[in-house]
Amino acid sequence: MSEKKMSSSRKHHLKEFCRELHHKIDVIDEERYDLEVKANKSNKEIEDLKIKVQDLMGKFRKPTLKKVRMSADAMLKALLGSKHTVNLDLRANLKQVKKEVKDEDKELRDVGDWRKNIEDKSGMDGRKKMFENEA
Repeated sequence: MSEKKMSSSRKHHLKEFCRELHHKIDVIDEERYDLEVKANKSNKEIEDLKIKVQDLMGKFRKPTLKKVRMSADAMLKALLGSKHTVNLDLRANLKQVKKEVKDEDKELRDVGDWRKNIEDKSGMDGRKKMFENEA
């Protein structure tokens, strides 16, 4: 008979354990369902807001920007406010380069009156002079 009592007490414990387990499963299922509903609702709201944003973007035009002439100093002063005290002189930062003038360039510049050159080169004498100068 002790076997029957043990088995009946075991059965009772198992039934109680199963009831607790089913109760916990029901509670978890309810929570899962609630979270799914919240997630779906949030997704729907996100989609609605996206549609509203697209509608608003289509209705408003971007204003045309005007060109503004502003020096570097004025721009820095506008951006930094009173903090900007350094004066930017960009030309002072440039290097000085001396230009070497070649003799050939001087000759090309000092051509003089173009009419005179044409008259000198016209006719057979002018062509003869050209060939003599080249040789």
